[in-house]
Amino acid sequence: MKLVILDRDGVINQDRDDFVKNSLEWVPIDGALDGIALLSQAGWRVVVATNQSGLGRGLFDMHALNAMHDKMHHLVGKAGGRIDAVFFCPHKPEAHCSCRKPAPGMVLDIAERFGVKPESLWLIGDSLRDLQAIDTAGGKAILVRTGKGRQTEKAGDLPPRTEVFDNLLVAAEWLIAHVS
Repeated sequence: MKLVILDRDGVINQDRDDFVKNSLEWVPIDGALDGIALLSQAGWRVVVATNQSGLGRGLFDMHALNAMHDKMHHLVGKAGGRIDAVFFCPHKPEAHCSCRKPAPGMVLDIAERFGVKPESLWLIGDSLRDLQAIDTAGGKAILVRTGKGRQTEKAGDLPPRTEVFDNLLVAAEWLIAHVS
């Protein structure tokens, strides 16, 4: 099974410094939905893994998060794609939980749930914590320059062998062409 994990904010949808708090603020990044559709149509399983500390901070509730994800699923479906699962961490950073990226907990949970080895997984993210989560789990990292990606690339110190692309669509095209 080919499975790719996508971060959400900054990779699929536009990120906000004040958090994406509702479905109206959830706005897809140009080409991202098409990238997911390409992956789905090429036989990849697509899973979202997202830190959502806005829940723990009280900035939005589960109803609002579900509405954001319903919108995401609907728009991906209209583009011809599919998201197979959404994993999220609701904790604030100071909770030091095992599921909040850069900890590898979500990646390991996804591997277990889908019955794949963590080292077979790819994760596409825009922040160092995304890349560190997949690297710690033994998988492979892709950085996109959307969201906080340009700042992450400029700061350096990326995990070894991190691939870097302008956006999710270009990363998807590369995965389809280069990963069997």
